[in-house]
Amino acid sequence: MADFSIGVSMGLMRKTAPFIIFRMAVYFGIAVAYVLATGTGAGIGWGVGAIGTDNFQASATMWGGGLGFALTAGVIYFLREYILYMVKAGHIAVMVELLEGRELPGGRGQISYAQAMVKERFVQSSVLFGIDQLVKGVVRAITGIIQGIASFLPIPGLDKFMSVVRAFLRVAVGLIDEVILAQIFRTRSENPWQTARDSVVLYGQNAKPMLINAAWITIISYALAFVVFLLMLAPAGAVVYLIPGAWSAGSFIFAILFAWAAKVALIEPFAIACLLQAYFKVTEGQTPNPEWVDKLDKASAKFGKLAEKATSWAGGGGKAKAPSV
Repeated sequence: MADFSIGVSMGLMRKTAPFIIFRMAVYFGIAVAYVLATGTGAGIGWGVGAIGTDNFQASATMWGGGLGFALTAGVIYFLREYILYMVKAGHIAVMVELLEGRELPGGRGQISYAQAMVKERFVQSSVLFGIDQLVKGVVRAITGIIQGIASFLPIPGLDKFMSVVRAFLRVAVGLIDEVILAQIFRTRSENPWQTARDSVVLYGQNAKPMLINAAWITIISYALAFVVFLLMLAPAGAVVYLIPGAWSAGSFIFAILFAWAAKVALIEPFAIACLLQAYFKVTEGQTPNPEWVDKLDKASAKFGKLAEKATSWAGGGGKAKAPSV
């Protein structure tokens, strides 16, 4: 049985509507940027290709569109730290506030409130981004431990089964780093590195119930994403039709792109809301198990880096003031 309520998650989505709108503006803006850059590149390629044969023009159009798409991807890659800091972390912060029973301002005031919380807890975006990347690495080590245990079981055909399990685990743990970030806000931590370290240990020692919850959330999320993809095929096809020398795969690619935007703007926060409830409930009142601390020390160098960062932070190497919100 799942440790979360879909009703509570939908309530969090409704109460954080300003952030949902903000996320939609950011992520659909990114999708539109991809489309415009790809279309512009294809248009330039089509124009240049007009000096040659039809085959040359088709090739130039394809290369122009591909370069436009790749350029946009590069820009988004360099903006990923800012997006995490200003969009994702802020939304997580207000979700935690609501789950803890605290009142929030409405409208754009909610966004300002959340971003103030993030800035007080993480003075620099690089600190938040560093924690996020290290936590991702440690969580991968935890799933590796789980896979390693299964590999020793003398069950015929287990290898094929484990390949499916590995694919599931990659999906299921994709948002755990953001849930652990939520724990930092929840505890009002003055040493986010230490809280992140303790939180991944708690996740590890509760891996079984957390993965069961993640399985349900993964199924729900991908069912919704598939429906969104189907709905996006028609508008994506219309966009491709407007691009000079439109290529047959374009509608499929843009449908995926628009579906991705809907997923991260709408479906992802729903999944996070579910995981927050599960993690807080499952780990309530627990402390890190020394056996799991030892396991992670041996399995992940990044876990050790979390400890190093926690020590230097506690020693005054970057301590942030406690939030006043």
